[in-house]
Amino acid sequence: MKGKGIARRRYNLVFFTNYADVFGLRKRGINLLAIVNGCAVYGMDGYLVKVEVDVSSGLPAFDIVGLPDASVKESKERVRAAIRNSGFEFPLRRITVNLAPADIRKEGSLLDLPIAIGILAATAQVPESDLLKQSAIVGELSLDGAVRSISGALAMASSLNHEKDISYFFLPQENAAEASIVPSISACPVASLTDIVEMFKEEKEIRREMVDIKSIFEATEEDDAYDMSDVKGQEGVKRALEIAAAGGHNILLIGAPGSGKTMLARRLPSILPPLTLNESMEVTKLYSIAGILPRHKPLITRRPFRAPHHGASSASIIGGGTNPRPGEISLASHGVLFMDEMPEFSRDVLEALRQPLEDRVVTVSRVNARITFPAHFQLVGALNPCPCGYYGDTLKECTCTPHMIQKYLGRISGPLWDRIDLHIDVPRIKYGEISSTKAGESSEQIKKRVEAARAIQAERFASLGINCNAQIRRRDIQKLCALTPEGEEMLGEAFRRLQLSARAHDRILKVARTIADLEGQEKIALEHIAEAIQYRNMERN
Repeated sequence: MKGKGIARRRYNLVFFTNYADVFGLRKRGINLLAIVNGCAVYGMDGYLVKVEVDVSSGLPAFDIVGLPDASVKESKERVRAAIRNSGFEFPLRRITVNLAPADIRKEGSLLDLPIAIGILAATAQVPESDLLKQSAIVGELSLDGAVRSISGALAMASSLNHEKDISYFFLPQENAAEASIVPSISACPVASLTDIVEMFKEEKEIRREMVDIKSIFEATEEDDAYDMSDVKGQEGVKRALEIAAAGGHNILLIGAPGSGKTMLARRLPSILPPLTLNESMEVTKLYSIAGILPRHKPLITRRPFRAPHHGASSASIIGGGTNPRPGEISLASHGVLFMDEMPEFSRDVLEALRQPLEDRVVTVSRVNARITFPAHFQLVGALNPCPCGYYGDTLKECTCTPHMIQKYLGRISGPLWDRIDLHIDVPRIKYGEISSTKAGESSEQIKKRVEAARAIQAERFASLGINCNAQIRRRDIQKLCALTPEGEEMLGEAFRRLQLSARAHDRILKVARTIADLEGQEKIALEHIAEAIQYRNMERN
């Protein structure tokens, strides 16, 4: 009984000491509640997170609420160590941190810095000021108080642009150039916890990152590593790639191993028109959210080329996760998605491509939300004609049975095959072509014709909200794809004899429209239809 009485008196003494201390703090005008503006990313957009920090009496504890995931909960140890190792006092009281809105799950370590500032503000180690109220803060803390880089800075800066009360965006110095692309928000680089505290105490001048977007965008250098002049022979395939680039068409390359399918596909971006500033901003935002934006490049100025391995999961290709992140088809937006050995991809992955190929967006559904990512990619698929790869080859004999060939090609379903505009056979290169010293046409020469065709399309589609022939909607085909009488007669005959689907009919018309644009012709003639038809694999239509 005596021991219990001593324990009770000790508990009462601790409680009274804490209460007296808190009361004394209140009396001296020190806030025990602080609200700091943080920021996070959900889907393609950033959103403001109110980091509410309450320091109260009671036994020492540190709790974070507001749907934090494991990485956010671990911030308690990073924040505690960072505050102590930066020379500040960590309060030995009950600390409760609420991340509002509390109905959205918070992921990642980017809220470390606002949580630390909230604790310092609640204990009067950071003064409550208008600057603090007008600031949004993000950053991961290391144990020594240094601030590490985060993902999604551009998306967050874009969202803060719509917040009337936010004028300053404090973030890691590695991400400051990226965030400064948004002109109406002051991106302020932070190197450490001490660094930002001194800014709030007005002991150090606030630095603002300044980036000249126009000069960065206009200073884009061409990638000389991949040029069409490197490709020997394959003139027919080059012609098909030029048509694909001019009209934004999807293309399938079918040929034996070593025929140059990958080499040709890798050079398609070199003949595509340059990115516009809006396209560049969208691609940069996607790369930023995915955490793969190069640190030395605040703006993506070249068209993406994404080549996922055939063992990739459906979520990595389409996008997903608890807090959905963009997949490969979104990261390839305004660029090229190359799927080598296409039949080797899982059936789920291939079938999931059907909707984005049509709609140019991909929607990831979750229980509490639906996130839409852009998917303006140009698909380039490559495959062998059979499992051994030598069906129809002039030098090596195919060892596959008809059933094996049918089963292999059947991995790409008819509806998906039908959504690909150009099906091109890539023949084996002859020795005379390889050994030739004659230089082929360069990417720059081909690009000029592609840009001229795209300029015609831009004028044609000025009021329709589309960019190229591949995006022509069904209801606009008759108006935008006018045929000569001979061309119309040939298309009708091909439709009956080849038993084309309605989708194949429309895609032939779109490809013929592009061929006519490359020649500067207003109407689609017989020869344009004839060339477009030969780019379809009629065995699958």
